[in-house]
Amino acid sequence: MTKRYLSIFCLLTLLSANGQINELKLVFDASHEIPNTSIRAIETDGESGLWFAGSNGKFGRIIQGTLFLDSIAYEGKKPSFRALAANDTQVYALSIENPALLFRLANPGGTEEAELIYREEHNGVFYDSMTFLNKRDGIAMGDPIGECLSILITHDGGNSWSKTPCSQLPKTFEGEAGFAASDTNIATFGDHIWVATGGSRARVLHSADKGERWEVFDTPITQGKSMTGIYSLDFSSAQVGIIMGGNWENKGDTSKTKALSQDGGKTWNLVSEGMLPGYISCVQYVPGTGGQEVMAVSTEGIYHSTDQGRNWKKLSDQGFYSLRFENDKSAWMSRQNEIVHVKLLRQKSE
Repeated sequence: MTKRYLSIFCLLTLLSANGQINELKLVFDASHEIPNTSIRAIETDGESGLWFAGSNGKFGRIIQGTLFLDSIAYEGKKPSFRALAANDTQVYALSIENPALLFRLANPGGTEEAELIYREEHNGVFYDSMTFLNKRDGIAMGDPIGECLSILITHDGGNSWSKTPCSQLPKTFEGEAGFAASDTNIATFGDHIWVATGGSRARVLHSADKGERWEVFDTPITQGKSMTGIYSLDFSSAQVGIIMGGNWENKGDTSKTKALSQDGGKTWNLVSEGMLPGYISCVQYVPGTGGQEVMAVSTEGIYHSTDQGRNWKKLSDQGFYSLRFENDKSAWMSRQNEIVHVKLLRQKSE
């Protein structure tokens, strides 16, 4: 059931290009409750609505403020979904446990059922994230099996998926893996793909040709422990990107949690050292701002930058797992048992 929040205003002072001072207000204007579900995978549908998938086999869609909820069971078990991807015609959800299950979703509550497209069985299987580059090309990534990350590729809009052999991928270090925190440790721009890792090493894999060939680059993000590393990344162009993460076991640590690249991910420079935010599970560029504005969330709160991620302001203490923008004026955020709709209002101060 949808309920209207009392407007919760979080103010941030902004300096615009012409020197005028503006205030950014976050207005949490609607909440959708999904009980007994951890919701880390969300995707906008291009029509002011949202698809989501979570634990206990639950998935659904929000259309014009109405929640449509459904669930999937497989061989008597309810899969846990932390990866979701959509192209113009289809939506796919990928589970984390063994066996890994990739479903083509049907409209929740309708007569059609979700269709199993790909199944992978292995004791080490654990998929973290997936996305589409365009209508036909998509990628999913998971923790290493053997000496490389698990990479699935589709070139037919998701109808079939193939696993990339380790011989075509950079080798991982022992203890290096991904984080299924917000379905954002893959970023794409044009034909480019970037994949983030954490644990013993925090690195960025890059492909310039839709996943055919790969290279890997070191980063200065905190690393070396099982819960340290890059939790999320995004790119505003083929050259400009941001990585954020930290230490999930010490979320207040603000050292080595955020870095920027100006050369397509080859090199990374730490920013805002010793200042908020600390641990971050999801970072996204605000659309329509030319890569200048960035927003990030975690269980510790909501943060915003107006200078490409070099400096940050905390907007709210409310914690979320994941974030997706509709446009520069509205966004969706998800957490345990809840999805909220947020408006971004910019007003000139007098």
